[in-house]
Amino acid sequence: MKRMKLQFGVSPFFFLVLVSILFACGEDQKQENAGESALNEDYDQFQGFNMRDYDIPITLMLPDETANIGASTKPEVIHPEDGYKWEIKVGNNFSLFIEDWGDVDDRIESRKKELKDLPFYEIKYLVDEPDFIMYEQNLKVDGNKNAAASVGVPHKSYHVYGQKEINGITYLFQSREEGCEKLIIELMGKSIRSVQPIKDPSANS
Repeated sequence: MKRMKLQFGVSPFFFLVLVSILFACGEDQKQENAGESALNEDYDQFQGFNMRDYDIPITLMLPDETANIGASTKPEVIHPEDGYKWEIKVGNNFSLFIEDWGDVDDRIESRKKELKDLPFYEIKYLVDEPDFIMYEQNLKVDGNKNAAASVGVPHKSYHVYGQKEINGITYLFQSREEGCEKLIIELMGKSIRSVQPIKDPSANS
């Protein structure tokens, strides 16, 4: 009796799909590594800033005039008296927003759920951590033929969110809602990463 040989082949279409998936995964990993690398650089172009006088017990690093983003030498803080929101402006392009969320500590998780439900945007995470995300947001361009002229025009923006627990209070740090260019977001990310609590001298007395 002749033995029957079974031959298994891979169709060209399946092979192309597999290669595309592997390439996409590699690109995503490359982007995440690049985002993390940008945040790990030193703080040569930054200056320390103390926010105790603005009712928030932290210090952080902010871009100085050498950062080449039109930064001024003195940051401006906008904070209504007894309010729970802050805006730190450094020049015309850098605006970092801070909110006091009390004991609510799931703001990053909530934001990721909101992003997942956006029907017209594609989100690519450059850094994805439990308390910190930096991402690229792309407007999907596949509208219908009756859509407005603005639909179908590619639009890309960058965003950053981070939360820090300071003295039992959760503070949310974020870029503006419409996003910024990538360089500004990377600088903001470094500022958020640099946040440190100011210890109360009376706590040890």
